[in-house]
Amino acid sequence: MSEAPEEQWRTYDEFAAGIATYRLPNADLSGRELTVTLDDGTTLALRFEDAEIVTCNGIEDPYDAVAVREDVFFVNFPLTSVEGEALTVVFSTTTHRALAVRSVIGAEDVEGVPRVSQTFWSGTTDAGTPTGEVPGPSRDLIGKRNVYRYSPEHLYEHVYVSSQRYAWQCLEGVQRGHGDMDLSTVWKFQDGLYLFCFREFRIAVASVWLHDLGYALKTTGVFLGLTGDGRSEHSRAGGHIYPLGSVAYPDAQPV
Repeated sequence: MSEAPEEQWRTYDEFAAGIATYRLPNADLSGRELTVTLDDGTTLALRFEDAEIVTCNGIEDPYDAVAVREDVFFVNFPLTSVEGEALTVVFSTTTHRALAVRSVIGAEDVEGVPRVSQTFWSGTTDAGTPTGEVPGPSRDLIGKRNVYRYSPEHLYEHVYVSSQRYAWQCLEGVQRGHGDMDLSTVWKFQDGLYLFCFREFRIAVASVWLHDLGYALKTTGVFLGLTGDGRSEHSRAGGHIYPLGSVAYPDAQPV
């Protein structure tokens, strides 16, 4: 794919404008205190000061949170204490499981490598005894084909090709006619809930999404990337999921 001429390729801030129109409403975590322990031993001591500010390990930063389900929260920290970085945490108040993703904009472009990198951890919270499956990499989405409606002007198709790649094309919006095959990561958080992240090659942008492929068929996400004038920018996103179907590979399985 990537057939559009270079001069027609839209910048991150152009395609992200309005992409949070159908996002679920923000949740107010004011007064909540939570410690998340990651699988490498790192701890995140979180104190939510109000509806917009969190203190993490003694450092204040903004946050936004969404109750993806009644007991599952998607929380993003568009860090202002560190330039060009974001931290996203998903946690359950029922299973006390968690996962975390750190997205970082690299200092310079490297041929054949996405400018924005991501690191993943599973974790637990101190709110109770962890139960259920430990979040981790999943192949469950391979072969699935979905359409995502983020606003009246944003409609995209995804095809999950392997555990490392997905294909996308824009059906409606400023990127209409554009598409590519980019790096992706899928983790299963719990039944029906999948973390989906992608890192683009042509544009300095990466995203973190939590797809609810159960009863809700909604997705909640965030972007981190460079705008057309070279500034780092955080954007919220979200919308509806419309499954189109899936295929099963009959012989050699994808990576």
